[in-house]
Amino acid sequence: MDGISDVAVGVKRGSDELSMYNSPNSGMSSISDGTSNGSDSKKLRVEEAPPSRVLHIRKLPNEASETEVIALGLPFGKVTNILTLKGKNQAFLEMGTEEAAITMVNYYNTVNPHVRNVPVFIQYSNHKELKTDAGNQRTQAVLQAVSAVQSGGSPSSDVQEALAAAFSPVLRIIIDNMFYPVTLDVLQQIFSKFGTVMKIITFTKNNQFQALLQFSDPVNAQQAKLALDGQNIYNSCCTLRIDFSKLVNLNVKYNNDKSRDYTRPELPAGDGQPSMDSSVAAAFSKDSNSLLGALNPLSAAAAAAAAAGRVALAGQSGSSGVLLVSNLNEEMVTPQSLFTLFGVYGDVQRVKILYNKKDSALIQMSDGNQAQLAMSHLNGQKMYGKIIRVTLSKHQTVALPRDGLDDQGLTKDFTNSPLHRFKKPGSKNFQNIFPPSATLHLSNIPQDVTEDDLRLLFSNGGGTVKAFKFFQDHKMALLQMSTVEEAIQALIDLHNYNMGGNQHLRVSFSKSTI
Repeated sequence: MDGISDVAVGVKRGSDELSMYNSPNSGMSSISDGTSNGSDSKKLRVEEAPPSRVLHIRKLPNEASETEVIALGLPFGKVTNILTLKGKNQAFLEMGTEEAAITMVNYYNTVNPHVRNVPVFIQYSNHKELKTDAGNQRTQAVLQAVSAVQSGGSPSSDVQEALAAAFSPVLRIIIDNMFYPVTLDVLQQIFSKFGTVMKIITFTKNNQFQALLQFSDPVNAQQAKLALDGQNIYNSCCTLRIDFSKLVNLNVKYNNDKSRDYTRPELPAGDGQPSMDSSVAAAFSKDSNSLLGALNPLSAAAAAAAAAGRVALAGQSGSSGVLLVSNLNEEMVTPQSLFTLFGVYGDVQRVKILYNKKDSALIQMSDGNQAQLAMSHLNGQKMYGKIIRVTLSKHQTVALPRDGLDDQGLTKDFTNSPLHRFKKPGSKNFQNIFPPSATLHLSNIPQDVTEDDLRLLFSNGGGTVKAFKFFQDHKMALLQMSTVEEAIQALIDLHNYNMGGNQHLRVSFSKSTI
């Protein structure tokens, strides 16, 4: 077996040689410790294989093409050769340097590589180089394409097509746990770290914010997907889920806050859509690029996103952290009830019910992002029997009454409230923000409190408890009211309710049903 590394791997020989990798009883397993007990020896063999610039890739899907295999190696350096073994669902990939191969293996040890959404396995090969038939024109064409793109040239159209078959320059991006609004400009900031972003289209589908983003080059799209898929834009929220789009070119008609073609600044804004403010555009190019250059890609992405969010909000009129809420039930509403409801979506700083118009209130959130979030979730909901309207206010802050002036308790300062849900960075609350729903999530329940106790407590306000379910440890539960309006009322009444022994109930909206 010592001579195996001297065998020239050819198109015909390759399939024979790979059968030795797969057979648990072949002599190959003795590379580890002389045993041949299947999976254990396989694990040892993977660990013991010395680094090589030739990588062995297993469990490829049947329809995988050479270009898709090459795509796995592209972000790590030059790919110099490839041999695919269709019948075995395996391949060999030769990198330009051993360092590139080591970087690639180390990366894929922490992030599972996928081809066509199927997990594949990568390890060092016993071969130091690949010797393949030079007559395989398709493989040579693909390698030429890769080489041309990586050295900055432009490959011929037929070669370009072969490369584009592997992966598109267009990424489809879905944002999970969208606690803060993610704008088109935030995406441009993050993704331009990896190459030239040409076009972006944003839209909402299945109640999720999504985007299509086109790079000038498929290689950049691959690098961005590898680096950013599964990462959070902000601390503990706004998780990027990235796939390749089936589209290879985006058709953008308007330049506004929903779509942008960076190659055609002359496009109209479209009906009723604000075009990009030139001062905001200037701020982006000036402020955020320095952030990107100075930091590593992922913290840079987060920092750029934060900067982009701030600049974008500063560029829109009325995007302070202050909301105007109208059509309130003036007989029932209090600053405390507004603090509790709006506090589900951000940290409320101050509340002022207007003295001359007591069906309206100003609510100051921690920042413009929280204000946007509360507005999108609460506008049109029913509170104390009335459908409330929530809009952004032109005020930058909510003023407190002058010293000694009694405003009948209409203004309240909650700046130092211990009940803020989001003041702790990385808090789990960031990941559990949902629209108002009939099902409530209860936590911090004392051990001696029963289902009957909670059903009684939640039906006291006049609502009907339709279903109840304790979690395993009985510290948490789901409780379903008969309507969303009843659930909103119950949350206002019972969040922070003292259950005895100074244990306060925590209530939030749930995405689950019972």
